[in-house]
Amino acid sequence: MDSYLIQVNGHGDHAPMLDVHLKSTGNTISPGKAKGRKPRWAVRASEMSKKTFNPVRAIVDSMKVEPNPKKAMISLSLGDPTVFGNLPTNDEVTRAVKEVLDSGQYNGYAPSVGYQSCREAVAAYYNCPEAPLKAQDVILTSGCSQAIELALAVLANPGQNILVPRPGFSLYKTLALSMGIEVKLYNLLPEKAWEIDLEHLESLVDEKTACLIVNNPSNPCGSVFSKSHLQEILAVASRQCVPILADEIYGDMVFADCKYEPIATLSTNVPILSCGGLAKRWLVPGWRMGWILIHDRRDIFGNEIRDGLVRLSQRILGPCTLVQGALERILHRTPPEFYHNTLSILKSNADLCYAALSAIPGLQPVRPAGAMYLMVEIEMEHFPEFENDVEFTERLISEQSVFCLPATCFEYPNFFRVVITVPEEMILEACSRIQEFCEMHYQGAEGAQDLECDK
Repeated sequence: MDSYLIQVNGHGDHAPMLDVHLKSTGNTISPGKAKGRKPRWAVRASEMSKKTFNPVRAIVDSMKVEPNPKKAMISLSLGDPTVFGNLPTNDEVTRAVKEVLDSGQYNGYAPSVGYQSCREAVAAYYNCPEAPLKAQDVILTSGCSQAIELALAVLANPGQNILVPRPGFSLYKTLALSMGIEVKLYNLLPEKAWEIDLEHLESLVDEKTACLIVNNPSNPCGSVFSKSHLQEILAVASRQCVPILADEIYGDMVFADCKYEPIATLSTNVPILSCGGLAKRWLVPGWRMGWILIHDRRDIFGNEIRDGLVRLSQRILGPCTLVQGALERILHRTPPEFYHNTLSILKSNADLCYAALSAIPGLQPVRPAGAMYLMVEIEMEHFPEFENDVEFTERLISEQSVFCLPATCFEYPNFFRVVITVPEEMILEACSRIQEFCEMHYQGAEGAQDLECDK
């Protein structure tokens, strides 16, 4: 028997030397006895996965509470306008996708940044003299969430920081921390309809600040910034030379007495990545169609940021091709009355909810101006049996079967968020139950003081 020795030299975690004998009389290979340490399974979760943390899920999943079995559950917690069926998308939107499906022309892979014709359609839809756009300024993404992820990934490195609103959408923090990016929270002011505390914002900027996130209209606040306030925000960004990541997924979803201003239309020099999509305005969040609009009239981003976004988009193959194929028809065929009717329903619900909650002792709602939400302050001194907003909302579920998100989910304790996309009768019933709950637990100044002394 002829024998050959094959050595595989290992270092560190690599395989140890193997002694392999080859029999010349046959084609079989029989491994010899392995030398060195015995191989063992050592599969561990990645550091990125360990850093990924969603505050909403962490808080909601820990709320071990059962609703009152005598009352049907009313959920005012999920920012999905499709849940109750009262806000369907327009027939033209679904017809556009059906036509594309029947054509059989959009079943293959698309370029990672989206089809050129679809990028042209988005650019044409949002193009205006104050903020011109071409197809090369548009990156199509799998929903607005991926748009935000790509924008963060191209602007910030591990060890840098980003400026995030408080209260604010929890995904910003979830994505940033998973990438090793620090989050600095700047304050919004409820007494000023959730305008930014500009002095506080500017105090947070340092040499490691990579970008400023501006969410307008706001989730969770339902606020809409005025033109003058947006100009003040741009002035801070300009002074500090900090680019803006604009989360404008609720763009144009503002009530009739308010005007929406895309922040890029007001910028003369601050470079902006504006993130948007079909999810909210067209009421199809599950279709996962988003985009990044690159606004860089002073060429501050240059080719580097554009090329970076293209490279990052190549990690996956972009959004659904069927929805891409329908995009131009969706943008141009959706009738104006569809948008108007959606906003009329949201405005009516917002007014009903605000009026009802304003009349409840111990609650202070902040009137919204757009989007799909309003925030409500809990005057905790009048509810001394509850430690915080999480306990308050837990008991609201167990006693009244009404589920509102505690604003601790948005880094803003002692408030809760109400979603206003539910049918009108459910809004009224929910507010009635909230009133019953508050009247049951409300303590005036003397009662609250007595309860504190008993503790």
